[in-house]
Amino acid sequence: MSVKILWVDDEIELLKPHIIFLEQKGYYVTTSNSGDEALELINDQIFDIIFLDENMPGLTGLETLTEINARHPGIPVVMITKSEEEALMNEAIGSNISDYLIKPVNPNQILLSIKKNLENRKLIDEKTSMTYQQEFRDISMALSSKLSYYEWKTIYKKLVYWDLKLQKADDPGLKEILKTQKIEANRVFSRFIKDNYLDWINKRSEENPILSDSLFKDAVLPILNKEKKVFLILIDNLRYDHWKILQPLIQEDYHVELDDVYCSILPTATQYSRNAFFAGLMPSEIKKRHPKYWIDEGSGEYRNMNEAELMQDQLDRLGLKVKFHYHKILNLAAGKRLAESISNYISAPLNVLVYNFVDMLSHARTEMEVIKELAGDEPAYRSLTRSWFLHSPLREIIKYLAEKKISVIITTDHGTIQVSHPTKVVGDKNTNTNLRYKTGRNLQYNPSEVFEVKKPNEALLPITNVSANYIFAKENRFLVYPNNYNYYVNYYRNTFQHGGISLEEMLIPFVYLKAK
Repeated sequence: MSVKILWVDDEIELLKPHIIFLEQKGYYVTTSNSGDEALELINDQIFDIIFLDENMPGLTGLETLTEINARHPGIPVVMITKSEEEALMNEAIGSNISDYLIKPVNPNQILLSIKKNLENRKLIDEKTSMTYQQEFRDISMALSSKLSYYEWKTIYKKLVYWDLKLQKADDPGLKEILKTQKIEANRVFSRFIKDNYLDWINKRSEENPILSDSLFKDAVLPILNKEKKVFLILIDNLRYDHWKILQPLIQEDYHVELDDVYCSILPTATQYSRNAFFAGLMPSEIKKRHPKYWIDEGSGEYRNMNEAELMQDQLDRLGLKVKFHYHKILNLAAGKRLAESISNYISAPLNVLVYNFVDMLSHARTEMEVIKELAGDEPAYRSLTRSWFLHSPLREIIKYLAEKKISVIITTDHGTIQVSHPTKVVGDKNTNTNLRYKTGRNLQYNPSEVFEVKKPNEALLPITNVSANYIFAKENRFLVYPNNYNYYVNYYRNTFQHGGISLEEMLIPFVYLKAK
């Protein structure tokens, strides 16, 4: 079907060569020499794009544009003018035009504008498809080789890039191919973690990844030593793809100095990974050094009540005499109160802010049908996260910090994965309830579907019972008891969970920002 163009110009006769050129390219062109006539035409016919002269007698181009937008807001309008006045350009652009051309225009300019406005999506999709097909081959070859941790970081960043890129493309086939490749990547990554994780935490070296317990010392401290003031924002359960969709909003006020990922410890759950970050210690070390701050599984108590105390102890061990403020935001009211009082805290060299929304969203999606519908898949989950941030007190706080030229670090404690495949686990009544990891006595399971740690001390995890061990779900699996098995499988399938082994849970953002 031919593209239908309306060209409005009081000197339309002089544009006959341009019109013939477009018709030879297969476009259907209707002409008009006044704004009033153009409005009559768009009431009677459907046009794909309108070229509109700004300077016409009678109804001006801008006045005609206002009427077009009111009657048919979806039609792309390209304004053409003799004037190069900035005020006129600003007014035209502010009136929601699709393009702006200055006379004299040549036929190729017109053709480019048409392609940009009408064929842009198609051209981008074709280019995206070709590029990803090449990247798919490269990633597949890499997955079949022996990858280092730093190569895994590169692979994961590429997968996130293509996930976000293909989300915008109209090609379900490519999206399905990427989904399959992500599943394969997690399968290989789980094997990689099984082969290397215990060595990382027991044989520390510069070759190993930065883990939760070493993040402050190895990544935050160098920035703190360089900057006069740092605001460290830990957004609970923030995946790397979530950071990437927030990045354009944050870059309105900040330059990204470092965009990286670090590796969460196991379990990838708040009690373990976040306490390890604040303490600068592994979980069993925290329990040994600070028994009153460590809450065991199954106690029913809130397990992250002592983060400020753990942070102070870490600063003392590092010999840092640094004044810091600690803030935890668990609801909208608390966020608003901090945004209103933030000026009271910025004199301190270090502020630490724990923001809990994304984690609460993940849990709410599991429990509430309306949230399940709003965040039915990963793109929708990302969109909801972006919408939250756009209207949150956290964005107000970040904008204020940018005005005060205060550097910001954004990070998290763990990520999350959408689970789909159940693994049956049998355990006693004291076994914990998390769907991605279990600890307890006499656990029964399929060993091929989990990473098992039979001696918790080897993983620097607390020993809750002499015969207790830990198991971690791999890839997109979730752990289900045999009681009411089918009900719970259906209830939890396709929910977002954390605690186990996957790229999404373990490779998580660490971002350093400097104010513009």
